Amino acid sequence: MKKSMIVSVVLAALMLSSAAVTRALTPTVRMADAQGRFSLEQMVPRSFGEWQVDTRVIPLQVDPATQAKLDKIYNQTLGRTYVNRLGERIMLSIAYGGDQGDNMGVHKPEVCYTAQGFTVRDGKPGGLDTGQGVLPVKRLFAVAGARQEPITYWITIGRKATMPGVDQRLQELRYGLSGTVPDGMLVRVSSIGADPDAAYALQDQFVRAMLAALERPARERLAGVFGD
Repeated sequence: MKKSMIVSVVLAALMLSSAAVTRALTPTVRMADAQGRFSLEQMVPRSFGEWQVDTRVIPLQVDPATQAKLDKIYNQTLGRTYVNRLGERIMLSIAYGGDQGDNMGVHKPEVCYTAQGFTVRDGKPGGLDTGQGVLPVKRLFAVAGARQEPITYWITIGRKATMPGVDQRLQELRYGLSGTVPDGMLVRVSSIGADPDAAYALQDQFVRAMLAALERPARERLAGVFGD
């Protein structure tokens, strides 16, 4: 057999094996399909503990270009403002995507708030004690003119809450290697105020009350599974 023919055969074999490996490692099972449909609007109560929806206040709206990108990534979004008996307000924003084979970077608050003209600083990781486990969260402080907005958010990939960035990518990879396309959730709470520490404490209180008011399946969708 001529040398050129041998090389051609070897290259063809390598290409076929590479294609087979690629197919084998390509996730095919969508977690969203297995878990069934749900509605964020119905899942998250309009009142719980000392909190209820304040219909007079509209959460921060994104510009049309950013909204168009979000519509391609997320199947559902929810935006509400809650108020307690003391008049303290928390803005809640949730985005759910049924296919997290890619990434959720477009909707991260660092990106969205910057696109709206905010300067975003801090960006420090933290832990929110839910009473059932510690939720990995990220704390931000967004400023636009006189508006100062401390922010707490977290991401769930499949059944686990994870820090955005490297931990998030590793979680996506773990599901991908098992042949599963995970779904994902981004949950953001924020409030207006110049004292970040006081704001984060209030936001933690709000999150604990919200999660305590949910049935277990809904709680696991929002915050993942603790101790699993």
